[in-house]
Order: sequence, then C-alpha cells, then structure tokens
Amino acid sequence: MSRNPHQLDLFGDSSAFPVRVFVDSIDADKFRARLKRAMARAIRECPFDRAEIAARMSRYLATSVTKGVLDAYTAESKTGHDITLLRFKAFVKASGATWLWDELVSDDGLTMMDGDETLLAEIAYWQEEQRRCASRLSELRAKPLNLRRRK
Repeated sequence: MSRNPHQLDLFGDSSAFPVRVFVDSIDADKFRARLKRAMARAIRECPFDRAEIAARMSRYLATSVTKGVLDAYTAESKTGHDITLLRFKAFVKASGATWLWDELVSDDGLTMMDGDETLLAEIAYWQEEQRRCASRLSELRAKPLNLRRRK
C-alpha cells in the first residue's frame, strides 16, 4: 500500500514529530544556556522588541517586568537569573513563541503538539489500530476451518 504524499505521516520515517529519548540527568548549566538561547531566538523572531515583550509580560502577570530583567533571563552569562515557570509562561504568551514549550520538555522524551496536531496524532493512532485489527483478522481467516456437521 503506497502512502499518499499529501497525507501527514506522524509516526513513520518522515515523522512530523521527532521521537525523543528521556535523559535521566539534568545538566543545569547546559539546560540554562539552551533555554536562554531559545528565549533570545524567540525575541529575535518576535515582531515586538524587548521593551514591548516586557510590558506585555507585566500585563499578564500584573507585576512589573522590565527590559533589564528580560535581558538577564536571556543572557547566558547571567547564571543567577533563571526565569520562573510563571514568568516563562508569560514570556511565551508575550512573544507568541509557543514552540518554547517543546524546547523546555525535549530532554524528558516529550514532544509538544499544538492544536489540531493532537487530532492528527489521534487519527494516526486509530489508523494503526485499524491496520493491527485487519492483520489479526487476516491471520484468523487464513486458518483452516474444520467444522463438524450437526445432525
């Protein structure tokens, strides 16, 4: 059976989502640097400048977040300035960089899906279940039947 080139294949060789492996340890320095680089990238790709992102975060959190604090969160040299989860959530909303959640959980063997991607994954799951059931039915049908005649 050939695959339709216009149909997404979530779990095949051309996977739309990477298969990841759980990493049992946490290298705090590497994780911190990776997260800070990812946040800096999010700022570069964002249509808002740092001051506007900080202002948007302030509105979400109902507390002041300054451009200086945002700079510290994204500077790899500032190892004493780690962002809290609540502020990270506000940063994601303010910057629109929802892909940061995927970056956050990738070394836990997880892949984040957005919106209808979960529906596509559900469809792929049930298609695989259909294939499994069809295979089992074929196995059963291939077995010879020895039916006794009833009197």
